[in-house]
Amino acid sequence: MIYLDHAATSWPKPPAVLRAMVDFCEHAGGNPGRSGHRLSLAAARIVYDARESLAELFGASDPLRIIFTANATHAINLVLQGLLHAGDGVVTTGMEHNAVMRPLRALEARGVRLTVIPCAADGSLDVAQAAAVITPATRLVVLNHASNVAGTILPAAQVARLAHQAGAWLLLDAAQTAGVLPIDVRAMGIDLLAFTGHKGLQGPPGTGGLVINDTVDTSQIEPLVRGGTGSRSEHETQPEACPDKFESGTPNGAGIAGLGAGVRWLLDRGVEAIRDHERELTRVLIEGLSAIPHVTVYGAADASHRTATVSFDVGQRTVSEIGLRLDDEFDVLCRVGLHCAPAAHRSLGTFPQGTVRFAAGASTTLNDIHAAIAAVRQLVGS
Repeated sequence: MIYLDHAATSWPKPPAVLRAMVDFCEHAGGNPGRSGHRLSLAAARIVYDARESLAELFGASDPLRIIFTANATHAINLVLQGLLHAGDGVVTTGMEHNAVMRPLRALEARGVRLTVIPCAADGSLDVAQAAAVITPATRLVVLNHASNVAGTILPAAQVARLAHQAGAWLLLDAAQTAGVLPIDVRAMGIDLLAFTGHKGLQGPPGTGGLVINDTVDTSQIEPLVRGGTGSRSEHETQPEACPDKFESGTPNGAGIAGLGAGVRWLLDRGVEAIRDHERELTRVLIEGLSAIPHVTVYGAADASHRTATVSFDVGQRTVSEIGLRLDDEFDVLCRVGLHCAPAAHRSLGTFPQGTVRFAAGASTTLNDIHAAIAAVRQLVGS
């Protein structure tokens, strides 16, 4: 079996991830921060170790400003719904996932002023267009670091500078890039970074989070959920300190243990090394698919300008047919359709039919890529 759906979820997970989750349940199954006994303290240490590993990975100055959530969608909603009010200006792009577009459209219906910057047919963003619409009336800029459809990488550091010049913050959706591209929130000027655990970070589903840079005044963001935090229990109002302000309820301890192990696996190997590996896979994939008659590959032609996510279609053949036959006849697992990103497909010109998406990952081999290309070539000829 050739697994090419890493943009949805990485698989297989490093063995250390599975071991960490089992170990948590067997030896540290207490509720972190809710008791003073040894199992609670063991669980709290594991959760804090994961915060420290994530802070190291993302260049964050304070591990307590790593907020754990269920996924990137949860983290994005925490910021959008906690920060924006009627009359506020928010700017985003034409390559966003519905994790961004759906809450923004709901907020727009409540009076938030939304501006969407058009993107080119390869998914790229013209910084000059961004500069024209990011103004002192903008409170927040929301940017997809890399498309989950075309893999195109957007210029996060440049857009962050534009946002700061206008007095706005940048929220970066790193669902596709955390663990895949080097990210340093301080060096890049990223104020808020939403990430998911189950993709490039090699963690389990149900994990993710928000990195809050020290450029952000957290008093301006309301919690998405309020409740028990294990701290300040004498008060019936929400604590103001991070991470407790944004982390109500019992955390996913086993999942966070697995996420921490996945991040340490990445740190041991180096994100740059993983990036080099995936860039080579992407180059071979683009060249191989582009050489097949009737196949159109979408996104940037240069593998250096994209992640290892490559979308394509095959003439008049439906993407569902291609995906089904790849699975049934060739054991190639991929994703087809609109990938929860209709805005991106409109930018690429592939709406409403969508695309076939091959998404390689850290565990993908060059032989996997060659076999997938051969499978498409055979399908096109049949």
